[in-house]
Amino acid sequence: MEGMAALSAADWDALACPEAADGGRPIDPFTTHRFLLALDASGSTGEGTGWQARPLVLRKAGVPVAAMPLYVKGHSQGEYIFDHGWAEAYERAGGRYYPKLQVAVPFTPATGRRFLGPEEYRAPLLRAAIDITRGNGLSSLHVTFCTPEEAAALEGVEGTLGRMTQQFHWENPGYGSFDEFLAALSSRKRKMIRKERETARAHGLTIRALTGDQIEPAHWDAFWTFYQDTGTRKWGRPYLTRDFFDAVHATMRDDVLLVLAFDGSRPVAGALNFIGRDCLYGRYWGCVADYPCLHFELCYYQAVDWAIAHGLPRVEAGAQGEHKLARGYLPSAIHSLHWLADPGFAKAVARYLEQEKRAMDEEIEVLTAYGPFRKVGRDD
Repeated sequence: MEGMAALSAADWDALACPEAADGGRPIDPFTTHRFLLALDASGSTGEGTGWQARPLVLRKAGVPVAAMPLYVKGHSQGEYIFDHGWAEAYERAGGRYYPKLQVAVPFTPATGRRFLGPEEYRAPLLRAAIDITRGNGLSSLHVTFCTPEEAAALEGVEGTLGRMTQQFHWENPGYGSFDEFLAALSSRKRKMIRKERETARAHGLTIRALTGDQIEPAHWDAFWTFYQDTGTRKWGRPYLTRDFFDAVHATMRDDVLLVLAFDGSRPVAGALNFIGRDCLYGRYWGCVADYPCLHFELCYYQAVDWAIAHGLPRVEAGAQGEHKLARGYLPSAIHSLHWLADPGFAKAVARYLEQEKRAMDEEIEVLTAYGPFRKVGRDD
């Protein structure tokens, strides 16, 4: 056995989600043993995918004390914090960028802990990963979608570079209903959202939000069709296999919110979300026909509705998409860490990252100012 299958689920989850030891939800469902194993066991990661799982575990007297989800990468796909330009520049200069090492959850642009275990082991874990990178003659190590605390603590260790990008997240200050959320918006944005929801409802579809045992195998069959269509259009081929969804159903259906739209008894569109302790994570969407505004309804407004009803403070709707801004999702800083073996290349990337951060700070400030919420002192 190799990858996640070689590790004890109890040992891994004691580090990845100690808050769930009492049976509660993990803060982050994506670093749980069951999620990472589902990727491996389904063939979504592994031989031929460019994602080879090599989880790193630190042990003290034989007992696991810290870990990280580590992968050998043969490309830069499915990462969402992109380094394609770095790879092209490095190889134009005569270097070999791939393989590289990636500390990440494959195909999952969601912030979460990447250094699993007590804080005192963060730096030792990072140094161990750097030693593996250096010892194997690899170009680089990348830690993507780490927490702000991890980024702040580890930037500069062994020359590690910090990077900041952005996503759009919806924040819940304690709304009692969707209408209460709408009341916080400018009148123009309220009207737009109401119009979009009316347009989506006018298709005559039935929308159901399913979780746990409410989700049936036939629902996954339908969602696989939706996912294939979207994956083919976005990436050329879907990242996940059909077996992945069966594995999720078997071990994680209580962590899933599947929002489906039905034409009679036939599912025609759907959005897949994962449920964390403090956040609803939107992941995939697809449909079999064009229904104007249905994407907004299933992916954004249904997620907000569910988060309000269940008291979740945040919805993360995935990577990219400035169209989310008008719908109440504001820009949020996303962090990553990068260690590059070649000193000259590292200096060039460091200069680029300094410029990128200044631009990102300005963009977040401007986009937040142009957000859809009512301005203080204005009654609209």
